[in-house]
This record gives sequence, structure tokens and C-alpha cells, in this order.
Amino acid sequence: MSFLFPSFLWGLLAVSVPIAIHIFNFRRTKRIFFTNVAFLKAVETQTRSVRKIKHWLVLLTRILAISCLVLAFAQPFLPANEDKAAKKTGITSLYLDNSFSMQNELNTKRYLDVATARLSELLGLFRNATSLQLVTNDFSAQEQGLYSADKIKDRLTTVDLSHSPRTFSEVYKRQKNLISRHQPGGHNQIFWFSDFQKSTAGNLSEIQVDSTDRLFLVPIQAVPEKNIFVDSAWLNTPFIRELQNNVLLVKVSNSGNQEAKNVILKLTLDNTQSSTASVTIPANGSATARFNFNLKGKGYKKGKITFDDYPVTFDNDYYFVLNASPMIRILHIYGQRSENHFIENVYANDSLFSLQSFSVQNMDPGLIKNADLIVLDGVSRLTGSLPADLQDFAQKGGSLGVIPPPVPDVASYSLLLGTMGVTGLNGITPSNAAPLPLAPPDRNSPFFNDVFEESIRQEANLNLPAATPVWSWNNAGQLLLTFRNGQTYLNQVNRGKGRLYLFAAPLAPEYGSMAQHAIFVPIMYKMAAASVREQRTSFTFDENPIVLPVNNEAGNTVYKLRSGKTEIIPIQRAVGNQLLLEIPKGDEGEGLSAGYYDLVKDSQTEQTIALNHNHNESKMDYYSPDDLRKIFSGRKHVQIFDKIDDAAFAEEFRQQNLGTSLWKYFLYAALFFLLLEIALIRLLK
Repeated sequence: MSFLFPSFLWGLLAVSVPIAIHIFNFRRTKRIFFTNVAFLKAVETQTRSVRKIKHWLVLLTRILAISCLVLAFAQPFLPANEDKAAKKTGITSLYLDNSFSMQNELNTKRYLDVATARLSELLGLFRNATSLQLVTNDFSAQEQGLYSADKIKDRLTTVDLSHSPRTFSEVYKRQKNLISRHQPGGHNQIFWFSDFQKSTAGNLSEIQVDSTDRLFLVPIQAVPEKNIFVDSAWLNTPFIRELQNNVLLVKVSNSGNQEAKNVILKLTLDNTQSSTASVTIPANGSATARFNFNLKGKGYKKGKITFDDYPVTFDNDYYFVLNASPMIRILHIYGQRSENHFIENVYANDSLFSLQSFSVQNMDPGLIKNADLIVLDGVSRLTGSLPADLQDFAQKGGSLGVIPPPVPDVASYSLLLGTMGVTGLNGITPSNAAPLPLAPPDRNSPFFNDVFEESIRQEANLNLPAATPVWSWNNAGQLLLTFRNGQTYLNQVNRGKGRLYLFAAPLAPEYGSMAQHAIFVPIMYKMAAASVREQRTSFTFDENPIVLPVNNEAGNTVYKLRSGKTEIIPIQRAVGNQLLLEIPKGDEGEGLSAGYYDLVKDSQTEQTIALNHNHNESKMDYYSPDDLRKIFSGRKHVQIFDKIDDAAFAEEFRQQNLGTSLWKYFLYAALFFLLLEIALIRLLK
């Protein structure tokens, strides 16, 4: 048996008081004389014997009562049966997982509520401690101090679900950093109350727990259940126009072990329901829903996918943003300006396009980064930094159209085109022969699928232009147009995120009739439409950073994110025409919720983005207590509990780690001996 407060044992000296009273009884006796004392002497002898026994018994009860009372104040306990048990000294750091997966339910109670109740019971064992610390996924500033049990209990009433999932490596590092400020010497207690979700836990086996501390894992014993969530959404084509049929594809996943049949999904655009879809999702699988829709008006459209799924509801809404008919930025770089202005006539008359035309000698290289499509028209030779700038432009997702001059510098073009997968470039000396006619294109090709009317699509022979090629190359990528002799006229080459459109002949009338033919306009339109970068319909809170396209800005430009009354200034930096934003987490991101956010510069909204919760939180698969024991096997300073849902959790922890407290029993014994003393005094007369 051990004592929590052994200094109280000095109180045992108080037993000397009843002993002294018993030994030094100063009560004076009175002698009475009788004529015949024989009988009285016998009675007197018997009375003294009884009184002597009574006095000894009263003395014993007093000594035992005082001793038990002193022992009760010293708080005796039977030590725990483990070699290394938790101590009430040192720092006790408590981690409460308040991620969105804790919204799931156990016996009609949220995991978060169950964990909070058990943590409160545990605080009852440390009610006299003043070195307690509570850590949540918020990683807030108030978690860096030490508090009493009552303060921690008050804090528990304000803990709510957080959109910031944390790995246990991050949690342990956070706890150790805060502990090291106050007690770096070890002998501390660390608790993890969590559902131990596999998708967000991180690699538990890599966590190196200080052997001088005790780590207690308290799993919720969550059961994998069906949960439906939207994994991603994307457009069938990167470019959408108003008042045209568009297709949105949505990948829906099921993290449970049961098939989800006929799940109804609703598509809402600008608060108006536009379409519905029904999907059946296999267990631990996914399915793709298809929505057909059209948009009215240009600009950013706020979309949302909704469905019903209980009890996990935080991921039942998926937000996204569509940019309808975005302005396509076209940079026209020419060698010698054509009198016919073929490129200008195609793009300048449509408000959908923003066209800039410059001579190659007067062009600012900084304009290349802001373009979607660059058309090199009749540039004889690529010099200076232009080849490198064009190569970088294509690698970052830009589209490049190359229309050769009458006499191209094949060597300079070979360096650029070779990096994009085009080899074997050779010049061709034009002959006096008639231009070569073009062969009909593959009308089922995605490039031409909406160029020809249905009646024309059935015609075997089409009236197509002719052209005189000035160079040739080894075929690469997709053949869009060829001459009737099989030689390539227009080739599309996809290189990474970028595209290259390579023509075999100039647009000048003496080299063919392509620019005057009706097919020329749709070809250039298709090139421009395909040059629109694929839209990111949404982002997640844990992306670090998110990348947004912007115009080249000055270094002191500050962007804000605004949603209703919530406004934040995230950490940001601009790299060329890209803006990198870091979404705040924890208490810095307090008040942030899934939804739409405007990117604001100088009180003007530049664009709108959608933020959703990380879908890893939606995967309802957990580590069981047995799984955790295997991971932490061989570490005696790590203990895993089984039954957090059992109301006797705190008592089980106390017996295993703090020992069996005996002070109550000694207090009861002290009261018993006091009552026994009273009974002896009253009954033994």
C-alpha cells in the first residue's frame, strides 16, 4: 500500500491524546465505610474488572478512529499492477479528435460526444492537478497553456467539429512541443481520444514516443459504415458556352461495406435545380453520374451537388464553380503582316476572344504568359528567347499554332518543335505545280464532331481547299487534315498539358485557298476553344497551396477571400500569372466552412472559387484496438484501451494506472469506530 500524501501520516501522533487521557485519569475517588464489607468487596471487584475492559475498548476505538481518519487524509492506494503506471505528477496532455469523421454515431451518440464524456470522467481523476493541457484539431493559441481540470471541462463545452484533419504525427509533435516548454524532463501522460480513422491517421508505426512518458490510446471503436461522398467533378470539355448543351461528370464514392442503391443526386446552378441523376454505388467502390445542363449568361456560376446520407452529413453537399464562356486570350505573332488579315478576321469579330497582334520584332515576351493560344503566322526565324518562352508556355498548358512562312528557317523551328515531339522537319521547295487538294477529315474525330452538319456528314465527297506545303515532318500525335497523297497538312500534338497545331502551308493565297475556305473558321475556333485551360471546379481546405490563374500583378498586390461576412487574407505569393494561396487552418481558419469564396482585389471580385472538405474524412474505415496493439507492439509505455463506450472507463483506467484508492474505506472505518465508541460508553455501564 502506498500513500498519495504521506506527510499526513504525522497526524498519527494524535493517538497519544486518548492514550494520555487513559493513563492519567485524575478523577478523585471517594471512600465510603460500611459495618459489613464482605459482600461489598465482592461487588467492587466485579465492577472494576468490567470498567477496566470498557476503558481498554474505548481507548482502542479512539485510537483506531484517529488512525483511520489520518490515513484517509494521507489517501492510501494499492499501486497499479503495471510496471510503469500513470502519475498525477508531471503534465497530462489530452488530445480530443474533433475532425468531421467524429460526426458519426455510436448508440445514437456522436463519436465526439462519447469521447468528450469519457474525457470528462478522466478529468475527475486529475481534479486536483493544475498541469493539464487540451489539444484539438484546431491547434489554437489557448491550447499552449496549462490549466486545471475545471478549466479543461469548461473548454470541452465549446469544442465543435473542425475542418482541419490532423495526422497523429502532427498531434504528437504539437503535444511534445507544448510539454517541453514546461517540463522537458519527461514522466508525463499523453492521451489520444479519437476514432483513429485510417485515411487521416498517417503512418502510426513511424511515431517515436518518448519512453519516459506514457501514451494512452482511447479508440472510439468505430464501426465501418456506409457513407456516400462526391470524390470529384469535372466538365466533359474544358470550354463551356452559354445556351449550349454541356455535360458535368461527377464521381461518387461509397466508403462502406454495403452497396448504395439508387442514390439520387441533384444539380443546382445559381440556386436553381437544373438536373438530377441516379447512381448505384458498389461497396467500397465508386460510380460516375452524368448531368446535362445549359447556362444563361457569362461569368462564374455557382454549382452544388446534393444528396441525402445519414448520419454523416458534413459531406452531403459538394460545391463547385463554372466559368461560362470565359474570355479566350489569343496572341497573334506575325512575320510580315498579311494584307488579307486572315487571323484578325476570324477572332476580332467575336466578343469571346481577346486578340492581340504584334510583329515578331516588336512583341513583348511578357505577353506570352497571359495568353491561352499563340498563333505564329509567317515568322521566318525564331530568335532570342522566343523559342524558350514558347516551350515554357506549352509545358504550362498553353496551345501553340504554327503557320509557316514561304521560306521557313527549318533549323530554328526544329529546336522548338523537337521539344514538343515533332521530328524529321524538312523544308520543301514549292513547285509550279497546282496546289495539292486536301482529303476529307475524319468526321468522327472529337476535333470535327460538331463542325459539319448532319446532312454534310453523310456526303462522301466534300469540297475542300488545296494547299502548297513548304515543309514536312514525321507524323506525330493526331492527324487532323491530310493531302490526298497522304502527306500531313494539319497535325495536333499533345505534349504534357499543352497542344501544338502544326500547318504545312502558309495562308497566303498563292499557297492555297485554306484561308478563304469555309472550313478555316471552325478550325481556328476549335483551336481557340481547346486552348482554354481545364477549369478547376473546386478546391479542398487542405490543399497547400491552391493555385489560381491571374494577370501579372505588382509585388505588393494583396488578395482577399470573402464569403458573406467572413473575410480573410491568406498567405499568398504571385509567380508569373499564377497566384498561390494557403488556406488558414485551425483557429486561424475559424469560421470557414465549405462553400463559395470570392477572390477580391481592391474591393473588386476577380473570380469565385469553391472550397470543400477533404474527402479523406469521408472514408469510414478505422483502426481497431487490436490493430493499434500490433502497430505499437513492444512499447510498454503505450497502452490501448478497449471499451471507451463503457461507463466504467475511468474506473478501469484508475485501477490499471493509478491503483485502487482506499481513502474512502478508511473514512468509513473512522466513522464506524466513533459510533462503536459511543455504543460502548452508553451500553457498558
